[in-house]
Amino acid sequence: MISKITNFFSKKRAPWEQNLIVLWFGTFMAGMAFSEVMPFLSLYVDTLGQFSKQQLTFYSGITYSATYLVTALVSPIWGRLADSKGRKLMILRASLGMAFVLGAMGFVQNVWQLIALRMLQGVFSGYISNSNALLATETPKEKSGLALGTLSTGYVSGNLIGPLLGGALAEFFSYRVTFFITGGLLLIVFFLSYFFVHEHFHPVKRAKPLSTKEVIGKLENPKIVFGMFITTMIIQASNNSITPILSLYVRQLMHNIGPVTLVAGVIAAIPGIATLFSAPRLGEVGDRIGTEKILSIGFIFAICMYIPMAFVHSVWLLGFFRFMVGISDGAMLPAVQAILSKRSPAEVTGRVFSWNQSFQALGNMSGPLIGSAVSGAFDYGSVFISTSILVAINFILVQINTHSDRHARAN
Repeated sequence: MISKITNFFSKKRAPWEQNLIVLWFGTFMAGMAFSEVMPFLSLYVDTLGQFSKQQLTFYSGITYSATYLVTALVSPIWGRLADSKGRKLMILRASLGMAFVLGAMGFVQNVWQLIALRMLQGVFSGYISNSNALLATETPKEKSGLALGTLSTGYVSGNLIGPLLGGALAEFFSYRVTFFITGGLLLIVFFLSYFFVHEHFHPVKRAKPLSTKEVIGKLENPKIVFGMFITTMIIQASNNSITPILSLYVRQLMHNIGPVTLVAGVIAAIPGIATLFSAPRLGEVGDRIGTEKILSIGFIFAICMYIPMAFVHSVWLLGFFRFMVGISDGAMLPAVQAILSKRSPAEVTGRVFSWNQSFQALGNMSGPLIGSAVSGAFDYGSVFISTSILVAINFILVQINTHSDRHARAN
């Protein structure tokens, strides 16, 4: 078996092609590992103690947010280390660390142990970003677009399949066994990366980087750029505010009868599927009618879809409206990226997008906290109402920023 695997990766392939195959599988597994626990993480928390409804939603929110908080703090550290020690080392660190941390989650005996491991999971982030960096530097320039485009489908596919697989594994085996299986698969990723990913590393030599003030000075309209940072944060917070209570809401709608975790996995995956298919088409529409217009349409459509979710009595209706929200994400997320790209000079584009990534992590962290707080104080349906209000605030802020941007351009 081992010889067959070795022959597969060594069979008449250029080094960059071999890297692509291994890293695609690795990013697929990393995306799946992060998303497959979403359908049942709150239900797993519920098995770790005797909690009231308020306590359960509070601990679920903390558990979801812990990883993103730590990721936002440590990512710059790993980025600097990758430039000095190599991207492959960061890939091995992330895959091995995730393997042991995800596997260890199956052994926890209380919620605080789970929260601690979720925080530790954030420490071992960086597999995907370093895979992109390694492939970009090891692939011939004329093939880099193909390679990086193909690699990006690994993470997206993993994110889509993760909730479905996680819900199925938890339903047919158990929550704990699902963590063990995920840890084992990530351990395979580590060994494949160790033996079959090749890097010709040269430490990055760079001049003194621009200061934050100098970067802002390069921007034609800093207000619209920072407005898009806030927009990114609120979009992510809106999407993730529902995460801690989604499986609990599904359980309530199904009256705790039937394959709750499997159905929750389907409901969790539906928006991602809709976004995957709608984003390219809506991006083309935005090119024709204007990026700002498609962004505004996305906000209005999202508000109209979030509100009915608070009043549904069928899990299938919930799935329908979740699919519609995925379409709105397909309008909003690419539009924000396009606006940032158009408003950022090439020399500071990387810095601007790294700041946007930080705001995205803040949204991923704050969303579950907002959702758990609202559901704890009121009920699950109230989370969807509060989310629609959050999107409405975002819409108003974007209108103000884009109006001032048009006024500044006119003058």
